[in-house]
Amino acid sequence: MKVTVKIKRFNPETDTEPHWETYEVDADPMDSALSLLLHIKWHIDGSLTFRKSCGHGICGSDAMKINGENRLACSVLVKDLVKGEGDTITFEPLPTAPVIKDLVIDQSRFFEKYRAVKPWLITRTPPPERERLQSPEDFALIEEATKCIMCGACTHACPSTWADPEYLGPAALLKAYRYTFDSRDEGAEERLPVVDSREGLWKCYTIFNCNEACPKEIDISRWLSALKRRAVMEVAAR
Repeated sequence: MKVTVKIKRFNPETDTEPHWETYEVDADPMDSALSLLLHIKWHIDGSLTFRKSCGHGICGSDAMKINGENRLACSVLVKDLVKGEGDTITFEPLPTAPVIKDLVIDQSRFFEKYRAVKPWLITRTPPPERERLQSPEDFALIEEATKCIMCGACTHACPSTWADPEYLGPAALLKAYRYTFDSRDEGAEERLPVVDSREGLWKCYTIFNCNEACPKEIDISRWLSALKRRAVMEVAAR
C-alpha cells in the first residue's frame, strides 16, 4: 500500500526555521517506520538525515517523534501507525533538544546529565579474587532498570524537562536508581546528593509520560519513587 510520509526537516546551512516535506512511499504493513526513512534516504532524497545503528531496538539511536509520540523508528510497524491506504505518518526530532539537522538532535546535555549521576559501580572495599557476587534477589531490584538503552525517549517526553532544561530527567535518574540500589555499590553518599537536589528527583511529579514513552516498557516512575524514598531515608539517618 502507499502511505504519505511527512518529515519535519531543518538544515542549519540553508534554513532559517524547520519546515515539513512530504513523500509518497510504498509500504508493507509489517515494515518498520525506520524502513520508510531508509527508503526515502536511499531512493528519493539522499539529503535526509537521521540516526540509526542496530535497527533492532537495542542501541536506542533512532528515537524520534512519530505520529506525535516519542518512539524507536526500528521498533514500531507501519500497521500500528496507519489504518489504510494513503494515511499519513509524521516524523519529527525529539522535542526540547537543539536540532543539528532534520531528525538528528544534539544530545550533549542529555549525556552530561547522565554522567552527573555517576552511572557506574563505586566501590571502596578491596576487590575479591574473582568477582563481586550478587544474589538473584538483589539483582531483581535493579533488573528492569538495567534494560534502559539510553534512547532519550522518556526524558524528551517529560513535561519537567520541557519546562526546565536543567532538570536531570528520567533517563539519568533511572541510572542513578540502578546503581544506588545495586547491592555491590558503595557510592550512595556520592550519588544521592546529586539527585536529591533542586534539579533532581523533586522535579519529578509522577506524570507517567516517561513510562508511556519507554520502548522497553520500564516502569520508570516506580523506580524514581523508590529513589525518592531512599534519598529521604538517607537525610533522616544523618
